[in-house]
Amino acid sequence: MSSDNPGLEKAEVRLKWDPSPWNEPPHHLDIIATTYSADDPHGRPVYVVHFDSRSPDGTINMNRHSQTGQGLGYVEEMTLELNRLASSFARVVVGVVIHQNTGPKTFGDLSNAGVLVLEGYKELLKDDFAQVAGSTAATVAEFTRDTATTWTYRELIRGFDSDPVVFTAEMGGVS
Repeated sequence: MSSDNPGLEKAEVRLKWDPSPWNEPPHHLDIIATTYSADDPHGRPVYVVHFDSRSPDGTINMNRHSQTGQGLGYVEEMTLELNRLASSFARVVVGVVIHQNTGPKTFGDLSNAGVLVLEGYKELLKDDFAQVAGSTAATVAEFTRDTATTWTYRELIRGFDSDPVVFTAEMGGVS
């Protein structure tokens, strides 16, 4: 058996939340991933992946999307094939945002919200957003390339009070 650590190759981010009560508008949450170049790993994202997009090279995809939270367990899922990302990328930040179409909502206003980050069957993160309960958006994970081929994971729970557009610009800032 080799002692070489190939690092992360593929990760999944899953999201769940309970639907809103029958007499209220639906809660709509989204997983968002931003990619950063090796030349500017904390600058502007090279591209953003969310519910109605995928990465240009097909390495980051939304596999499941929910606008209501209805369903069993995790109702939204994004796959990141880190081992296939071009060597020009050094960082990927993943976050979750609550759409504010029907009035202000924070993670504390939701019931049974949670995020799960997996590498295969290995659980890297399971969080219920309690530490960012007053926020409308939060980063959850950061993947960085240590060498030309080795990706690592870091938990990155940070709350923001942003709408989806502003959040994509803020989420990759220095923490």
